[in-house]
Amino acid sequence: MAAFGASSNAGTVFRLFRIQENAGRTFAVDYVMRRRLLPIGLATALLASACSSDGEPQAQDEPATTELEADNAEAVTSDGVGDAADAATDEDVDLSGATQTIDFGEPPSVPDGPLEPATAEAIERLLGQSFVDGQFGDDSLLAIAELAESGDPRVAWWLSDLLRVATNPVLSQELLNASATLLDIDPISLQPWDHVTSHLMAWDIPAPPDYLTYKANVYEQVVSAWDPFFVEEADIDWRFLSWGGVGIDDRPFDQTDELCNCIPAVDNPLVTNVDGGDWLADDSVVFGVEINGEARAYPRSTMEVREMVNDTLGGRDIGMPYCTLCGSAQVYFTDEVPDGVERPVLRTSGLLIRSNKVMFDVNTFSIFDTFLGTAVSGPLAEQGIVLPQAGVVTTTWGQWKQEHPDTTILAQSVALGRPDSDLRNTRDANGPIFPIGNVDDRLPVQEDVIGVTGASGDPIAFQVSAALNVLQSGGTVEVDGIVLQLDGGGVRAVDAEGNDVGGHQAFWFAWSQFQPETQLWTG
Repeated sequence: MAAFGASSNAGTVFRLFRIQENAGRTFAVDYVMRRRLLPIGLATALLASACSSDGEPQAQDEPATTELEADNAEAVTSDGVGDAADAATDEDVDLSGATQTIDFGEPPSVPDGPLEPATAEAIERLLGQSFVDGQFGDDSLLAIAELAESGDPRVAWWLSDLLRVATNPVLSQELLNASATLLDIDPISLQPWDHVTSHLMAWDIPAPPDYLTYKANVYEQVVSAWDPFFVEEADIDWRFLSWGGVGIDDRPFDQTDELCNCIPAVDNPLVTNVDGGDWLADDSVVFGVEINGEARAYPRSTMEVREMVNDTLGGRDIGMPYCTLCGSAQVYFTDEVPDGVERPVLRTSGLLIRSNKVMFDVNTFSIFDTFLGTAVSGPLAEQGIVLPQAGVVTTTWGQWKQEHPDTTILAQSVALGRPDSDLRNTRDANGPIFPIGNVDDRLPVQEDVIGVTGASGDPIAFQVSAALNVLQSGGTVEVDGIVLQLDGGGVRAVDAEGNDVGGHQAFWFAWSQFQPETQLWTG
């Protein structure tokens, strides 16, 4: 497999990653993480392309369209609501989708202050360079060995970044060994990057000084278009940002018919009426949205392919991200911005934070917190832009159209030939596929909740299964001024006057990560 390793007179050279430009599109071949992050068919295609007869990676015929994508709570009170307590350091998730106790052991001692001169020099040799053709030589491997003996666990974050994009098994093993030495953990792992990063997150190991500079140098050589994202002024914990395994969708607004090596958003999607939606089975899951009396169904299967829609509904401009990893579809109003600010056009960056997609505005390259709708970098962050949310009802097509007979639905063609996609029950069925650190064990990690902000300003999560049981039995659910009601077979959150408050469904691990102080209602 010459694409991943070669020899030279100067000594052994290992390829970190290999990027090929072909017909204006960029293709990245990821060897080490392929089994975990790619569907089997796509993994096989990438492996075959990397092992061509001349030893050079070959472009795919078609771009990829899928993402390689607080513990010990107080007891629930009599009204079904409890507050999150401090997270313990020995909780994580297993692959069954439920929580289990994992003993991470004691965290290592972490020094304060600047890096030791020898450590800083080793980092500069390893990560300060321009990776010509993605090649690393003997000096880089020597630098990794020196970092392993530095006694500074903070530098394991940089090793983790490099490990995330590493394609050569030997290089990956060296990075894993060095990280294991620094963190005093077992170096034996089938998923080295997950293994290292989970410990770093669970122990909350601080970032090293000047962390962003070297992290950016690694990531920008995977996808150069990410360069505008890596700015010091961003309100981002850079430790938790990782590569999702695909490129950036930086196509201009309403140019989404063009192919890309990305998760392809759709702008102004083709829709049809109820009769034209007979391509979708009645028991298929849809995300129902109603704005100013106009209803539309967004099939989950289609949203798994697109993950981002910029649309107009009920006379309002909206952006709708769907994070398959978080089980979360949200709708943001993109026309409610100050005068002089162009409507944000939301796109998928190819990056993740805590297993949640990182979305951005393609006009300004401002990053938004996908879960909260807050601009956290770029010109829109400087202007303090926060996108208000509309409610999303998760239900079935049969139930939604029965209650909303005038609804429209995305046309079958929007799914790009994959109308039966079902990542939730295949790739994502066994729990998070990216590191998430500690979890709040009050619910299984992938239990569905409806998240919303209460009248007091505090976040609340309602367990969906419990809410449906109560509402379908004629009961009421009300906490902190938030009332749940049935809508089209699903659940909508409203205020005391019946106004939509922008609630949406998500996996428990995702909501509790981004709202660690959340209350939880379980019936």
